[in-house]
Amino acid sequence: MILSRARALALLGSSVALVRCGPSGPVVRVGSKNFTESILIAEIYAKALERAGVRVERHLNLGSTAIAMAAIERGDIDVYPEYTGTALLDVLHLAPMSDPQKIYATVAAAFAKQWHLQWLTPSPMNNSQALATTKAIAKAQKLATLSDLSKAAPHLRLATIQEFLARADGLPGLQKFYGGFNFEQVRTYDITLKYKALKSGAADIASAFSTDGTIALDDLVLLRDDRHFWPAYNVAPVVREDALAKDPRIAPALNALAPAITDRAAARMKAAVEGGEDPCDVASAFFDSLAAVTPSQSAKP
Repeated sequence: MILSRARALALLGSSVALVRCGPSGPVVRVGSKNFTESILIAEIYAKALERAGVRVERHLNLGSTAIAMAAIERGDIDVYPEYTGTALLDVLHLAPMSDPQKIYATVAAAFAKQWHLQWLTPSPMNNSQALATTKAIAKAQKLATLSDLSKAAPHLRLATIQEFLARADGLPGLQKFYGGFNFEQVRTYDITLKYKALKSGAADIASAFSTDGTIALDDLVLLRDDRHFWPAYNVAPVVREDALAKDPRIAPALNALAPAITDRAAARMKAAVEGGEDPCDVASAFFDSLAAVTPSQSAKP
């Protein structure tokens, strides 16, 4: 069930009242992967649970998708934020799909069957794969779409992360689906350094995620996926079934939160962290902004 923003805010507000007697019940261990957005969203999940009176332990910055999955399978963590497209391609190793609802249904069924893990309500935030460039390069090379880039690639240099060179929705997938994409040069960087390569002139194109704060901060251009290759990457809590059984407050607290995590909210928060703010403070400010909006206000167009 998809909650409206008004209903979500009402439920979030009611959950806060449960905290007045202090956290109780079993400890819920919240984990994350090792990049800004995952850490931020995991911190938001942790705060939402605490506001519902749940005792929380944070196990953030664990590592890659494989490490996070191993941790939740072993029971080292009980919940972490995952992306539908990542689960489809990297965990289940299935072919890309274009329908977001079909992707969610596929990964939810498979995770429940194989690992007794439940996907809760997905957020509207869709952190899709992307390719970015500067406005100057986009204008000079006449780049607006991935089709444009597929043809212009032999004259351009790509800055990316190692994972993009192996993923089915990375460079191999683009080459197979669009054709072309044979860059003059491909260099791999740490996830935080590929944009610096683009800004410094060491690269012409950088692999990206559509909600990266750097895109807005540096006024970069995202090239449009005009043939709709990339699947949706909606974020949602993945939770151990035994944790849900032990504490029935988990699902309502996180499901009520889901509609508030939008592309715009995620981009703003990531930009704040990349600008030097602490993720915990940014997550607290996110909740403060929700509290400032009453259900009646949020229902207005």
